[in-house]
Amino acid sequence: MLKTFSKGGVHPPENKFSADKPIEVLPLPKKVSIPISQHIGAPASIIVAKGDKVKVGQLIAKSSGFVSANIHSSVSGTVESITPVLDSSGYKRPAITIAVEGDEWEPTIDRSPNLKREISIDAQEIVKKIAEAGIVGLGGATFPSHVKLSVPDGKKAEVLIINGVECEPYLTSDHRLMLEKGHELMVGIQILMKALGVTKAMIGIENNKPDAIKYLTDISEEYQGVTVHALKVKYPQGGEKQLIKALINREVPSGALPIEVGAVVHNVGTAFAAYEAVQKNKPLIERVVTVTGKNLPKPSNFLVRIGTPVDELIEAAGGLPEDTAKVVNGGPMMGKAVSDISIPVTKGTSGIIVFPAKESKRKTEGLCIRCAKCVSACPMGLEPYLLIRMSQRMMFEEMEHEHVLDCMECGSCSFECPANLPLLDYIRLGKTEVNKIVRSRKN
Repeated sequence: MLKTFSKGGVHPPENKFSADKPIEVLPLPKKVSIPISQHIGAPASIIVAKGDKVKVGQLIAKSSGFVSANIHSSVSGTVESITPVLDSSGYKRPAITIAVEGDEWEPTIDRSPNLKREISIDAQEIVKKIAEAGIVGLGGATFPSHVKLSVPDGKKAEVLIINGVECEPYLTSDHRLMLEKGHELMVGIQILMKALGVTKAMIGIENNKPDAIKYLTDISEEYQGVTVHALKVKYPQGGEKQLIKALINREVPSGALPIEVGAVVHNVGTAFAAYEAVQKNKPLIERVVTVTGKNLPKPSNFLVRIGTPVDELIEAAGGLPEDTAKVVNGGPMMGKAVSDISIPVTKGTSGIIVFPAKESKRKTEGLCIRCAKCVSACPMGLEPYLLIRMSQRMMFEEMEHEHVLDCMECGSCSFECPANLPLLDYIRLGKTEVNKIVRSRKN
């Protein structure tokens, strides 16, 4: 019997149109705009000026705190401007715009395709190198990876869990990475294991990727302590707490982090980035992005330099179909619609999905009849029908007592609601207000 989590979950159509499309290197753009806040935490501090010449891999904005991340140039050229640019949130935020000239890399970066298995540095140096490389969680959360690897005093990591689930419909970037960079991924996992001081790593992959499960299972025999586990296809299997429950049958307490139950979770993309940082001295300057949609001429997986305009990815995938009504950054369940397709690719851009008009319109709202389908669907055991009413009535302190901050914003409640209520929208609003209340208590 396949492993899975116990509470809630839904089964949206998979629509993995690009699953069999190998990763293509996207041609260099003429210009990139690199935001200085591509991660959870404090924005990086800019250390270049207009007119400066930069190389690929050069540090251009420095981490400004423990929970922050370095930003590196993804191209070579001249800094054209340092001004706010529109990002996926719809707001303008500070960014460094670089006019591309050639493709000159920092000489310290090893660009050879040779696999480097031997890990020659200790745990402390690994964490330092990962921090210097600006690596963040590439599953979409963008939490700085060195913070996760710095286990707090009094806590102990027992197992490293690698998230290869990719449970969001449409997205296939992690799937292709597992198939095409398996050995590099495995060395990356060993690097993360060494950093955490653990001897056990478990890779969780949903059963709709049998080729990745077989391939990684076969090569895992060469890497001590690494095992591969097939999981039941159920959204949101890739949530940290759901994955921990599925693989080691432990429940992370409300408001707590995975380290409370001895687990640390990293995405497969993050593990691959760790390999490149430690073994190749390469900072996080590019990532694999799925560009897909039902009517898109050529659904694809591209290796893209950070800062590349999204419209160039869509053009490379055959261009925007005439009936397009919405473009989503991320997956259809947790991603957000963008207001402008000229926004830049960031470290957290896992996919770009193009939706036709008939799939983009919200359905007419009905009345809630307390059917409890949203309760059954919630993987965190919350009561979405109650939380939406509280949010509408601005009962934010009551929402805190109902554990609204445990909501992972997976959208399962909205997906299941027969009345088409915008449950997640109101719960997100409530979470934002509750977070403000929590922060005000600390100040």
